[in-house]
Parts: sequence; structure tokens; C-alpha cells
Amino acid sequence: MSATADVATIGPDATVAEAAAEMQRRSSSALVVLEGDRLVGLLTERDLVRVIVDGADPASVRVRQRMRMDVVTVAPGTDAMQARELMGRHALRHLPVVEDGRVVGLIEQTEPRTGLNFGERRAVPEHGSLPGPLADFRGPYADGPPPGELQVHTPDLSVLGFAEVRRGIVIWWTLISSVLLALLRRRWAVIRRREHPSWWDTASEGAVDGFEKLGPAFVKLGQIMASSPGVFPEPLADACQRTLDEVPPFDSATARQIIEEDLGRPPEELFRFFDDKPLASASIGQVHACVLPDGREAVLKLQRPGIRTLFTADLRIMWRIARLAEKWDWLSSVDPVAIIEDAAEVNFQELVPALEAKRQAEFRAKIGHFGDNENITAPEVYWSHCGPRTICMQRMTGTPLDEFEAMARQGIDGELMLRWGAKVWIESVCVHGPFHGDMHAGNIWFLPDGRASFLDFGIMGELTPEYREVIKDILYTCMIDGDFTRVARAYRKVGVFPDDVGTDEELGMRLSMILGPMLQAGIGGMNLGEMLKMSIDLMDSYGAKGPRELVLIAKQLAYMERYAKGMAPDYRIIQDLYLIKNIFPEAVAAKAAELGIEVPR
Repeated sequence: MSATADVATIGPDATVAEAAAEMQRRSSSALVVLEGDRLVGLLTERDLVRVIVDGADPASVRVRQRMRMDVVTVAPGTDAMQARELMGRHALRHLPVVEDGRVVGLIEQTEPRTGLNFGERRAVPEHGSLPGPLADFRGPYADGPPPGELQVHTPDLSVLGFAEVRRGIVIWWTLISSVLLALLRRRWAVIRRREHPSWWDTASEGAVDGFEKLGPAFVKLGQIMASSPGVFPEPLADACQRTLDEVPPFDSATARQIIEEDLGRPPEELFRFFDDKPLASASIGQVHACVLPDGREAVLKLQRPGIRTLFTADLRIMWRIARLAEKWDWLSSVDPVAIIEDAAEVNFQELVPALEAKRQAEFRAKIGHFGDNENITAPEVYWSHCGPRTICMQRMTGTPLDEFEAMARQGIDGELMLRWGAKVWIESVCVHGPFHGDMHAGNIWFLPDGRASFLDFGIMGELTPEYREVIKDILYTCMIDGDFTRVARAYRKVGVFPDDVGTDEELGMRLSMILGPMLQAGIGGMNLGEMLKMSIDLMDSYGAKGPRELVLIAKQLAYMERYAKGMAPDYRIIQDLYLIKNIFPEAVAAKAAELGIEVPR
């Protein structure tokens, strides 16, 4: 949750088209509607979507006709937890701050980054410090994983058996005992007259202690809580922030056992060196450094033991709790059942290491498909040392994408690196198939040799051919000719627009009036990512179900926007023909000639 005093405003008699242009100019997702100095309403991007859905003319519809008039406000001194609860109770993403009848600020939702970081590189002992590695070793996946190992099996969450009942008892006892223990520690601190947090803070910290003891599914739940301002009480959301960092690793004996069970031999017979201390650990697994028999430095990504059984029981229990929570007004708006079901779909994909490794290898192989992109890479998968719970890959070292000061010291051209990475990613979305679905800064590094590398392919997406064409049509419209009729036609093909809402030309004109000004701002304002978010809102409004990959794509574009602000504030992704030169080569060449610019090779 963030607050700003530079509030974007508009008058109630302005048109919706003018409001869209003002949102673009102010890089805002909402406008406070003022009549004089008096607050009379709030207009959000979702209200703009409704104009399109209703078939109204944005140039003639007035803001007062579409704004929300029952605006919930807070005073400047309002406690942050109360603000969060208000936003959750009323399903709000914007909360004006009012003092003496005047709007002095606006509270908005924000989202922290999450994910698995490969960690910093530590010194590796001299090669050969462990004797006897097999130079010709070929593990079970040496020729690639068998098709059966690539299948994702998501369990039925509605099942409730003895395992779930037993696990439920463990969950209840662990959470209650963790909270009570935290409160006892607080009481002891009070007796000894030490500084101590509030009861709320202490209980929340105890609950998160319980999450960490209960394992991966509850760590993921903590990450959701930390990333959902306005839904959960602030002390709990704040305490859950630590679940975004590394979780405690499992012991080296367990790591060695997994390797021996997967590959048939202990680490000392497989590697010149194996580091018992993990480089990084996360809810799904952890990463260990190693050196292959031929001297190549690598990492082993090991899946936590018993994680599928544990995830299944925990998600089934969470699903039933979510069913009950739907009856609470303050939670029903966030659709807790859908959150758990989506989490299950994503997490059970992550629990198939062979699929992750295959997608990573495919992504890496297709980077150079068009004969360029030599400045971007991904770790090579070493299939000879992969198994059912083990991925062995090339070790990368470098600087994470958001360490802007370190990049500046190294003389890294942030804008150039961003363009290279964005181009590769857009080509993967539109042409190749699997695309990276978790591009937070820990998963994109600048390498010492001047290249950049994508890391951690646990979360990936792949669009159907129909939706690839939708994304390509959006790109062509936004970057080549501005013909939103094409976008309307694309939406209709996939069932977003029913036949009775107007012609493609009429819908295109409405889309142009709302989205055109926003997209002109490029990555410095409302951009392609915002358009995809509004596309998802459109689908929801018409009852159309788009693929979850659209949400992944919008999220990655939002990441790019965030990095651009730190690396290249003047860069406009939506104006960069270089990014689509391999997708629309003839159109890009013609557009570049028209603009009198040269597109890099």
C-alpha cells in the first residue's frame, strides 16, 4: 500500500475520453473527481472498461455519469491497518485522504516482488578436491525426460480424507502453539521491562512462525498475504513479508539422499565438487553449487522431499477454508476459492522438475532462432545429471536487474539491456511458445561478459495459437498503425465480444478513445501491461474466461515498467520497433522508413 499527495483530479463534466487522456498524462489508474475543491466522486480504470462494455461513446459520456459517488475516505492520521481493512471490506484499490473537506492524498495498492533467487556466488574449492567423479556418467534423463514425466497432475481439491483430517489437526496445533509461544515471549519481555511489540504484532509473528514450520504451502500462503494489501490486517501482512525471503533449507544429508535416489550414486561419485551448504532455498526446493567431472561449474536445484503429498493435503484444507470465507463480505470480493485453485494450478506445475527443465532448455534454444539475440542467454540444462527431483544446470553469476547503482558502477547500459531482454521475451510469447512467467529482478542477471541471463523457470506460460494472434494484433496496433478495429476483431475471435455489441469498427473506435491516449505514454505511463489488465476486466465483464497466461503476461510487462523507471526513465517500450522486428519484419521496415529511423540489427 502506498500513498501520494500528488493527486490526479478531473471535473465531473469532463468526458470519459478526456479522463482517459488525463490518466495517461498523470500515469494514474484513478482520478479524484472534484467540483471546485469538493470531492464528488472517484473514476477508475475499471469504470473506463465499463464504458466499452456498455457500448457508450467515450467522447460524449460525462465523468459524473460513470464515477463512483459513494467514495470511502480516510483522514491523514488514519492508522495504516485501518486503511487496509477499509480497502478490503469495500473491495477498493484507491482510498482518498481528506482533511478539512479537501483531498490531500490518495492511498493505492502495491505489490512486492517474490520468487526464488539463486543467491550470491561463494568460493568453490579447487576442482578435483573430491576424488573419483564419473566422467562418462549418464543419469536417467540423459536423453531427455520420458513423456510421462512431463505430465502435470493437479489433485481434486474437494477431496477430504483421513490424511487431510490428520494434517488439519497438525495445522491447528502448530498455529495455536506458535502464537501462544510468541505471546509468552512477549510476556517475559514485559516482566523483564524490555521493549516489546504490540499484542497484534506478536501474535502475527507467531502465526508466521507457524507458517514456516508447516512448510511450503503455508509459506506460499504467507506470500499471498504479504502481496495483498487491504485484504489482511496490517500486522499479519507485515509479518508475512519475511516469507518473501529465503525459507529455512533442508539438511545436507537429505540433499545427498535425493541426489543418490535420483541419479543412483552419491555426489562424490558424480561431481568434482558438491557444496553441502545451499546457495539459496525457497518453498519448493533449494540450490546447491557443484562442479561437473569436465570442470564446468553448475548448480543442482533439488525439490523438497514429500512436498507433493504435503501440498495436496494443505491445499485441500485451504480450499475448504476458502469456501467458508466466501461467505464473509470482506473476503468474498477477492474470490478466495479462485486464489487457492489458481495457486494449485501454478504450484503443481512447479512440482514437475522435468517440465521446468524441458521448458528452460526450449526457451534457451529458441533465443537465437532468428540469428540474433546473442546478448541474452539462459542456463544450459545438463541432462546427464538430471532426475525426477533434480535439475542440473549451468551456473550463472552476475548482478540482479534492480541493483541500479551496481550497474552504473560497472558501466552497464541499462536501456540497452532492457531492450535486449524485452525483445527475447516478446518473441517467446508471440512465436516460440514457452515464456518466462516470473521476471522479478532476482531472475534476471547481468553477467560479467556483458550479456544478460534469464534464471529460474519454475513459473512459465504458453499461449494457445489463438491468443498468440491476439497479442500480436495488439502489438501491431500499438506499435505500427493504431488501428484498434484489429484489436476489436481479435477479441471477438476469441469470444470476448458477443455478436450483439456492435461492429468491429464501432468497438475499435471506443477502444481507441479509451486506450489510445494511455498507450501513447509507453512504459513511462499506462502501457501495454495496463491494456492487458483492462482486457482481462473486459473478459470478466462479458463472462468470457481468458487463459491465466494473460495475467502472467501483464505481470511481466509491469515488471519491465518498474525496471525501466530505474534503468531508463525516458525509454518507451511501446515505441520501440526493435522489439518486434522479427515478428513483423516487413511492417517494421516500412514504419522505420516512414519515421526516418534505423532499427538495430
